[in-house]
Amino acid sequence: MNPQLDLLHPYPFAKMATLLADSVPASDYETIKLGIGEPKHEPPAFVLKVLAENLNKVQNYPSTNGLPELRQAIAQWLKQRFRLTAIDTDSQIIPVMGTREALFSFVQAAIDGSKVADSHEKPLVVMPNPFYQIYEGATLLAGAEPYFVDCHADNEFKGDYRSVPSEIWQRTQVVFVCSPNNPTGAVFSEADWQALIELSDQHDFIIASDECYSELYFDKAPVGLLEVCANMGRNDYKNCIVFHSLSKRSNLPGLRSGFVAGDASLLKPYLQYRTYQGCALPIHHQLASIAAWQDETHVAENRNLYAQKFDLWITELGDTLKLTKPDAGFYFWVPVPEQFKDAQGQPDDEAFVKALFEKVNINALAGRYLSREVNGVNPGKGFVRLALVASVEESREAITRIKTLLT
Repeated sequence: MNPQLDLLHPYPFAKMATLLADSVPASDYETIKLGIGEPKHEPPAFVLKVLAENLNKVQNYPSTNGLPELRQAIAQWLKQRFRLTAIDTDSQIIPVMGTREALFSFVQAAIDGSKVADSHEKPLVVMPNPFYQIYEGATLLAGAEPYFVDCHADNEFKGDYRSVPSEIWQRTQVVFVCSPNNPTGAVFSEADWQALIELSDQHDFIIASDECYSELYFDKAPVGLLEVCANMGRNDYKNCIVFHSLSKRSNLPGLRSGFVAGDASLLKPYLQYRTYQGCALPIHHQLASIAAWQDETHVAENRNLYAQKFDLWITELGDTLKLTKPDAGFYFWVPVPEQFKDAQGQPDDEAFVKALFEKVNINALAGRYLSREVNGVNPGKGFVRLALVASVEESREAITRIKTLLT
């Protein structure tokens, strides 16, 4: 087997399972799941109708680059949402089976070990810390090394990419940005994107922007990487790639439908890679996706539901848990309450999630499992991620239980 497999870390939820292996959930309560970011809002009925009406398409092989109608629907959405003046449906868009699959496969296709000057060194992939673990796994299995940019309060939980040393940039081939960020909810500004694009021009690395939470905002829509490129007059989107999905936007995680868009010179070889990989979105999924990308009403309703829940949590529990409303997304990045400390007197996220499980039967995710320790510091340690995916009613119940636990 590939020896790089030995470098992979257990997934965060596997670490949680190990942590709670000897724990017994509070039997007086039904489980409330706030640990995993799986949307629970109702998917749009009209999309399911299109899906059901086209089940007979399972008898046809889908093409790797998708239906022209789907690419056109995506292009129209990109133009409307990010005010793009130009996006070519044939060369700058590829439908994919969700962002997770595409994030992983893109790195496999993009890494070029021959570009590293020192044969004893590996290419680097720069990524935020904490992060979506696919970034790291894809990097390791491509024979590269991750370089972590810590996200903490001092840099507004976005990470300071401008602080990366020049010798690191010389080995860097891909830079991941997650905006809105999972788990912190921080959003890159136009100035942040411009600075990273300038670094890309200087050091010739690819910017891979994971924007799958971009439609879950409150007041102002987050700016996207391609939008900033367009504002700079860069309609070729040189070295810039974005990843979008219907999972969070439209509550369709099981549809496994998304797309990659950007620099045609990168997407052409990536499409060839995908042809060999055999990852093509089923035709009935593509037709349902067209309907989803063409409608914004259900997306606005989705945002309203999340806004209600964030307001409820902050009103009822904001002071007790020191909750801060994120810029976007559906996560709270919660500092561990004072009463949960480790032997060194530091906030203990593992102790807090164990107490939530054992005392009030709430599933949450320890922040340290979403991060890596760098120079003795794990930026996720002392935080817990809460996903506000449960219903408003379940949210009210969860708030009541947490109040009971903390008072």
